[in-house]
Amino acid sequence: MAAWFDSHCHLHLCEGTASVEELVGNARSAGVHSLVTVGIDAGSSRRSLEIAQRFNVLASAGIHPNSAQDWNDGTSAEVARLLEHERVVAVGETGLDFYRDSCPPDIQRRAFADHIGLAQSTGKALVIHTRESVDDALDVLEGSGAPERLVFHCWSGNVEQVRRALGLGAYISFAGNVSFKNADDLRAVAQFVPLDRLLVETDSPFLAPVPHRGRANEPAYVADVGRALAGAKGESEDDVAAATTANAGMLFGRT
Repeated sequence: MAAWFDSHCHLHLCEGTASVEELVGNARSAGVHSLVTVGIDAGSSRRSLEIAQRFNVLASAGIHPNSAQDWNDGTSAEVARLLEHERVVAVGETGLDFYRDSCPPDIQRRAFADHIGLAQSTGKALVIHTRESVDDALDVLEGSGAPERLVFHCWSGNVEQVRRALGLGAYISFAGNVSFKNADDLRAVAQFVPLDRLLVETDSPFLAPVPHRGRANEPAYVADVGRALAGAKGESEDDVAAATTANAGMLFGRT
């Protein structure tokens, strides 16, 4: 069985449909040897660390751009404190989201810049969210200087944008939507990304891949994302599993 690494899931959001113990057990039975459960605010970042400690997985800490209005001295200090823990391997998810108007762009940009600074000062990976904001996020990173390790999660941009992201040294992570019938453009971008810059994720409980559409997503389904990605690239499933697992280890300092 191929060994997979789910580079981005939200186990705290999955708890309404299944226990974390069940979700982690399902993942391990499906060949998922490691995963990162991602915080989106102060409370979920604390919960992500609790889950990581109890279930021997990894976590991130940060404030999602849709909640960037909550970024202040207090939340910044709390995220910085969480990042001191060895199981918290990444800053975020952070970034920009212009699909929703729940938070003004200038507030999002300030919070994003501060998260970039935390990644630079701690040496931990930066997990970047971009929804209808890829060029803007790239502009911020190019202007402020990208941290040494960064990933664009749930990639949604075009080939020219991914070229810019790769120029920053970024990893590019694909989620379940790469398997969707109408995702030919996304699969074309996946063909362009070198194997040594690819990651796979579920973004659980969102974006369940084919053949699980209509259900709550979970880390066990990351193998289905990987199969779709392998098909798009014309690579073997085993080669994609090996490459994305090694890449995640490099990104999150777990080699």
